[in-house]
Amino acid sequence: MANISETLKKATVILRRSGIAEPRREAGSLLSFVLEKDKTYLIAYPEYELTQEETERFSEVLKRRAGREPFQHITGRQEFYGLDFFVSKDVLIPRPETEMLVEEAMAILSRTKDPRFAEVGVGSGCIAVSILRNLRSARAVGLDLSAEALRVAERNARTHGVFERLELEESNVFEALRNKLKSSTPFDLIVSNPPYIPAEDFARLQPEVGRFDPEVALTDGRDGLSIIRKIVRRSPQFLKPGGFLLLEIGIGQADEVRAMFAPKIWSSVEIRPDLQGIPRMVKGSRF
Repeated sequence: MANISETLKKATVILRRSGIAEPRREAGSLLSFVLEKDKTYLIAYPEYELTQEETERFSEVLKRRAGREPFQHITGRQEFYGLDFFVSKDVLIPRPETEMLVEEAMAILSRTKDPRFAEVGVGSGCIAVSILRNLRSARAVGLDLSAEALRVAERNARTHGVFERLELEESNVFEALRNKLKSSTPFDLIVSNPPYIPAEDFARLQPEVGRFDPEVALTDGRDGLSIIRKIVRRSPQFLKPGGFLLLEIGIGQADEVRAMFAPKIWSSVEIRPDLQGIPRMVKGSRF
């Protein structure tokens, strides 16, 4: 059997040949996952010899990562807003830039007594669950076209103790809410990280994204704006007067998205950049 040092060297070569950006770091992360030890253990005990079972398990996960399967799918975990989320092939892996939506949503909802919000395209539940975990008086509805994604969101909501305050509905944008419109209380906020990648850009995505994240969560199959148009057009009927809409958008979409907000319906529209300076979040306030 090979020891930790030898195993990492061989794995690094394999991952580098596969085009992994940081092969040594990734090899260490994979081995830590298999051994159920932190990376300091790998440094402290380079002479530790892997058992037959550990060797076989590591070979399996190394093959998957060399095939460009995301590390998060291999481990089934991704951290987001300080919380640990279960992820699978059925949901988009949470990205750091999406934490902007959570920050702004909490700033808005914390000013309201017993706030209520909806998330369109709830996916893993990372946005809704993070908000609910931090705002104990809030309640939410999570909408998603994918039944599989809703099961992942439910699992994460239960893990973090917010399931009793999160209603999950299978829905194409707002369809599930149409029959409830007259009897339901309007929302203080609607938030969404919609599929905004244009179809022409989809083939150029890195393999970890284009081949393994669910396509329906990435692109509308058109110009990347059709779902956003639906959300902007239809959200006013589900929002309280003075309610807010928060959207994540893609590179180069800011001007087109801003133009979707009719001045007679929306009192203000702001577009804010992410940490890289890319216009990333749209905030609209309804009259």
